[in-house]
Parts: sequence; structure tokens; C-alpha cells
Amino acid sequence: MIPTFEVLESPAQEPVVPFARERDERRYKPGRTLRVLQVGKFYHPVYGGMETHLKALCEGLQPAVDVEAVVASKSSQGANETIDGVRVRRLSTMMRVAGASVCPELVATIRNSKADLLHFHLPNPTALLAWFASGNDAPAIMTYHSDVVRQKYLGQAFAPILNIALRRSSAILVSSAEYVRTSPVLSQFVDRCRIVPFGIEVETYDKCDAAAIRQIRNKYGERIVLVVGRLVYYKGLEYMIRAMSKIRAQLLIVGIGPLRAALENEAVAAKVQDRVHFLGNVDDVMPYYHACDLLALPSVERSESFGLVQLEAMACRKPVVNTQLPSGVPWVSINGVTGWTVPPKNTVELARAIEMLLSDREARLTFGRAARRRIEDQFTTSLMLRRTLEVYVEALTERATRDAPMTANRDVSAQAPVFALAQAAGRKN
Repeated sequence: MIPTFEVLESPAQEPVVPFARERDERRYKPGRTLRVLQVGKFYHPVYGGMETHLKALCEGLQPAVDVEAVVASKSSQGANETIDGVRVRRLSTMMRVAGASVCPELVATIRNSKADLLHFHLPNPTALLAWFASGNDAPAIMTYHSDVVRQKYLGQAFAPILNIALRRSSAILVSSAEYVRTSPVLSQFVDRCRIVPFGIEVETYDKCDAAAIRQIRNKYGERIVLVVGRLVYYKGLEYMIRAMSKIRAQLLIVGIGPLRAALENEAVAAKVQDRVHFLGNVDDVMPYYHACDLLALPSVERSESFGLVQLEAMACRKPVVNTQLPSGVPWVSINGVTGWTVPPKNTVELARAIEMLLSDREARLTFGRAARRRIEDQFTTSLMLRRTLEVYVEALTERATRDAPMTANRDVSAQAPVFALAQAAGRKN
């Protein structure tokens, strides 16, 4: 059993402000399990980088923390579910505005939550507006997945809301220091940013159906390039398809999205339609990672802030060919160490890097071994959870110190019990 930690209680006082009674109920009390409300866009089985991370985070925290995930439903019908031990509340969606779900119940859901901490996953403008309207003053953590890049006018309209939210937050979790440095938004809040790289359960990538791997190899041959991700603008898949005219291999594309028809036409125009295979969503992507020779991540915009699929391929000891984006992408898989990094939108360099790896088995093995070591050193779930829990502790400690000035004359953060939860999570994982 993972122990809870203690935070100083505030002295009893009569409510003098709106929602004071609710705030007192939300304040963390020594001896009970920490409660965290995770507010995201969608949840599994919806596929995407944010959704994959949210699921991994909730499942990892669940043994130590009382976690509830609140997300939008894909329809007008809401639902309450338990998925792999995590309570998931899908709120009915009234409409979507510029890709953002409008869920009328979200304000009341946040207001009525008894969570000690609120954890938002951004960008999500409607969730931030709901938070402002809710009156819930529990400490708020923001995981900043990406800037708003493509929707220029939406980004401008969203900027004041986002800036207020980031100023009110206790901490901003960012997956890489490079993204903080290159973000015009985060560079204004460097003091609040905490670097918490995404992580995966490395050992699970060693367990794979050998028969499924052989079946893929038998079907597509010995030179396989894999792409995994949604078929959307910033993935740069049109450049990958054009590069295939210079690559002697089969390209397997796992994922769905609005650009499928356009990309299929691109393959026909490049006369590579017989070697480009759109597989859609697959039940298990693991055999494809093991069957391929390398992963390609030809993204073209910093909307690709991290490239979580890189971790999955690297855990399977596969090299990665990625692009030199001003984001965390080239930091995850390092040029000349775990693969090759090429300029975005450059089909010549993309094809050259892929052909070099396909033609050099020893280089693939060397890069693949280095890739696995990098995952084990930097990108495990246990590290991600411990770092996240430490930020939670920091936020609760700051709140306790502010609320109890008469008893906070000693350094609360230095007390060993305060960090018991984070430390225990690290030992468990």
C-alpha cells in the first residue's frame, strides 16, 4: 500500500467568501488519499498523443491517488465508465467550436468536485473557461502539450484566457526544456514550468506475439518503414509519401484522420500506391513496431511537441528518422545516436536518411540498442509519475504554507512525510 503524505491543516475559521465551505471540504486532510481531477479533451479508446499520455498518467497514479478523468464525449450522450481501474466521466457534447468541445456540464462538474488538485491538459480553451466559471480554487496544475499553431486567429482569441490560466496555475508541466525555450507562450512563465517528460512502461514492449510479427513480415517483406499517428496536417505525411519514390521499401501507416483521402491521392500521384498501405486503427500496434525496420516521424509543425510514438518504437529497439522541429521531437530521438534527424518538408533528405538505415543492418542495430537505453534512462513511467507527484506535493505544500502562516515557520517542503507519496511511487515503479 502506497502511503499518503501529510500537509499542514489551516486553522478553523468561519466562511467569509463564496464557496468557502466547499473549499474547506476540498482542502487536503492528513491521512486520507489524495484526490485529483484530470481534465482532458478525450480518453481511450480515442487515439492521440494527449489521450495516450492521459491514460498512462491516470493508470499510473491510480494505486496511490484517487483519480477521476473528465473529458468530452464524442456524441451528445454522456457516460460514466471505469477503464482499467480509472473512473472516466464523459460529458455530453453540445457542439464543437474550432475543434474544441463545448460540454455544458463541465462547469458544475469542476465546481462540485472534491478533488484536492485540478490537473488540466492543454490546449483546451473550453475547459479553462469552465474552470474560471466554476469558482473551484483548488490548486491547478497544467500539462502544456502544445502551442496553438495552425489556428492563428483562434490562438489570438485564446491567448488572454490561456495567460490568465497559466498565471493562476501552481505549476506548468512541459515534456521538454526545448519546448519551453521555443514557445512564445511558455517563455513568459519559465518560473512556473516543470520539465516532466512523457514516459512508458518499457517492459511491456518486450512482450509481443512472434507469430504476428512473422505474419506482417511475410505480407510486406523485409524492408518496412512504419508511421504511427493521426492523419492530420502537422504530421507531414505527404512528404513521407513523396519520399517513397526514392525509397525501396513498403510504407505502413497506422492511424486515421481527415486527410486520408488526400494522402491516398498523393500516393497515386507519386506512383507509389502499391507500396503505401493505410492500415487505419489496428487492435495492437506492438507487432508493427517489432516487424518494421525503422519508425519515421516526418512532422512539419511544432504542434508535434514531443512525438510519443518515438518512445514506443525506441522501446522496441527501433531507430527513428524524425525532423528538426523547434520542439522536443529531436531531443527525444537524437541525431546520430538513436537515428537520423532531417530538415522538415525535405523529401530528398528524408529519403536519404531512411535508405541509409534500410541498407545498413549494423547501423539499425546500433541505433536501436542506444534507443532502448535512452528510454530506460529518461522516459519510463516511473520517472514520469515520480516527477508529477513531486509537483503535486509542491503545489499542496505551497497552499498549506499560505493557508497556515502561523504554523508554517518551519520548512514544510523539507519534511520527509511530505514526499513519501512521490518517493513510494518511484520505488513501486
